[in-house]
Amino acid sequence: MIQYDPKDVLGVLFRVRGSIMLRLLPRTLAAAAVGVGAVELLHYWPFKLPSIAHTLIGVALGLLLVFRTNASYDRYWEGRKLIGGMVNRTRDIARQLRSYVSARDEVASRALAEVERVLPLFYTLAVMSLRAETDLAAVERLTPDERAQLEPLRARAPMALAWVSTQLDVLAKKGHLRDVHIQLIDTNVGALMDALGGCERIARTPVPFAYAQHIKWFVTLFCFTVPFVMVDTMSWATPFVTGVLAFALYGIDEIGVEIEDPFGDDPNDLPMDAVGETVSRSVHDLLST
Repeated sequence: MIQYDPKDVLGVLFRVRGSIMLRLLPRTLAAAAVGVGAVELLHYWPFKLPSIAHTLIGVALGLLLVFRTNASYDRYWEGRKLIGGMVNRTRDIARQLRSYVSARDEVASRALAEVERVLPLFYTLAVMSLRAETDLAAVERLTPDERAQLEPLRARAPMALAWVSTQLDVLAKKGHLRDVHIQLIDTNVGALMDALGGCERIARTPVPFAYAQHIKWFVTLFCFTVPFVMVDTMSWATPFVTGVLAFALYGIDEIGVEIEDPFGDDPNDLPMDAVGETVSRSVHDLLST
């Protein structure tokens, strides 16, 4: 995710990283080229489209683009809330264990150290699943046995929570956790599973293809025919105005495409790696002392 100062107008205007300008350039130039063709054609054939059609279509197109952008941002913001929920629940599990397990004998210390290691693994494996990544070699916290155990699995993140529950069972059998403590911690574990399911729902359910395709056809038809509406009144200003219009309309659609899946590693996606570092640091701070 790009961090920026919204009060720095020039910095926002001229920043390239995270911008969609370069991706829009081919379509913008193509629309402007049609504008040049419309001006040249007017010299040989006074062809002009009626403006009323584009006026009515423009209203409908604006509503479609607004709905598209809102739908994408809803997915983006819901994803941010779910990821934030994962952070809060992992912190709370660490906080509960620090508070409930007061006697630190060898068994308790070993179990808490294991929870400190495997609890952040849930978030790491969840992010890998959301990004459709399968290479476990980069996950440093895994032991060789755990890596071999996870390799054939598709649902790897829940296994990390199963390892956490195993350590909770060890603490309970040694008398360090009472039944009420287990129930409270298990509520947070269930909340982590719910948050993962919500993120998977967003990542695995794209905007319906027919809807996305229809908007692109609609925008393309509008931008590549509008030069023939304005050419007789705007003359050689037509290519410039057409390019600006295409940049605006294609840009709104492209922003929706950019943010509809917020869990990737694009500049405008959520800061998943930074959040993972926050999870690891919080759990370590609470359980290592």
